Amino acid sequence: MLSFTPPGHKQGAGVDPDVRRLLGQEIFEHDVLASGGLDDRRMRGGYLQDAEELMADAVHADHTFFTTCGSSLSVKAAMLSVAGPGEQLLISRDAHKSVVAALILSGIEPVWVEPRWDDERHLAHPPSADEYAAAFARAPRARGALVTSPTPYGGCADLRRVAEVCHRHGRPLIVDEAWGAHLPFHQDLPAWAMDAGADVCVTSIHKMGSGLEQGSVFHLQGDLVEPQVLRNRADLMGTTSPSVLLYAAMDGWRRQMALHGHELIGHALATAGELRRAIERIDGLHVNDARDFCGPDRADDLDPLPVVVDLSGPTLSGYRAADWLREHRSINVHIADHRRINVQITHADSRLTTEPLLRALRDLVDTASGWDKAPVVAVPSADGLRMEQACLPRDAFFARPRTSPSSRRRGAWPRRW
Repeated sequence: MLSFTPPGHKQGAGVDPDVRRLLGQEIFEHDVLASGGLDDRRMRGGYLQDAEELMADAVHADHTFFTTCGSSLSVKAAMLSVAGPGEQLLISRDAHKSVVAALILSGIEPVWVEPRWDDERHLAHPPSADEYAAAFARAPRARGALVTSPTPYGGCADLRRVAEVCHRHGRPLIVDEAWGAHLPFHQDLPAWAMDAGADVCVTSIHKMGSGLEQGSVFHLQGDLVEPQVLRNRADLMGTTSPSVLLYAAMDGWRRQMALHGHELIGHALATAGELRRAIERIDGLHVNDARDFCGPDRADDLDPLPVVVDLSGPTLSGYRAADWLREHRSINVHIADHRRINVQITHADSRLTTEPLLRALRDLVDTASGWDKAPVVAVPSADGLRMEQACLPRDAFFARPRTSPSSRRRGAWPRRW
């Protein structure tokens, strides 16, 4: 098709030869408009609609919406479909940056719900259903609730009970399940949001699935949130030039999971289990499991695919370990904090990836024995971190900054910047 529309590279014809050699010709050939390229300008072919309906069917949702702007947009759209300026929304304090951005954009008043803080391991797990019930008692006019589950460390909330709390008040539950794209496809994983009764669920296909970066879907069920309202909120913030490459990758992942998901996720679980046992045998390393992360004051369930390694040796911190693994073994870990690293296992992993990781971890422990002690990070208690919310996040963001007296010294930020 001869095109006089964007993209301006005209299916690769205008791309710099060096760029074409680096990225390949095919990526540009398939980079076309969704309307006027893949479909007509009115989208009468229904390709996107068909893909969304197939995705909804695969994961037991009433409606599914694709976005090429990542789950950061999906979370904003979900929040804005439930509450508006000046209205209250219950939000767990361990929320993603996108939640804070939505609060700033919308003027929603957050009613913060405390995560379950593990003082021994310095780690936050999703709030309990009882915490949400108490928050509704404090804020009975709240328009709904948002919870993050699973966390990047694998901790999961009891979504069924949280959904029941919300529905007793006639309010919807939003689940930021960005790390849970795999959950619907195997019975040995924690319950996923739609099966647990949540109303809106946000999932990143690129995190635990086979999608390209920025591929995200949000699912809807029930009658507490209007489908057209959710679609309109997403359209308000979404791009008018969505990438069909991202759409195609999301649709392809749905097909892969619908046909082979149980087998593939079963393989991932076996790979993660084998890796966990092998790391546990390395002196100085401990893999956190349900005994560490789950309990009355901790998470309700655990996704085992995030393999969280506690570095108990005095010379190691997660930051130091992550830097060494990248620099000396070309291995990138998912998360590094003051005492842990997290390696995320998916259906794409096998011994081809885990055996080099194990060799690298053994070498790391041997090398670190000659290092100086890692700095001690004094992590305050959860109560010590809490401050009064003096105004709406939107008002704080747009407020005129002031310089505090203690910062009026050489090298401090200027009064106006």
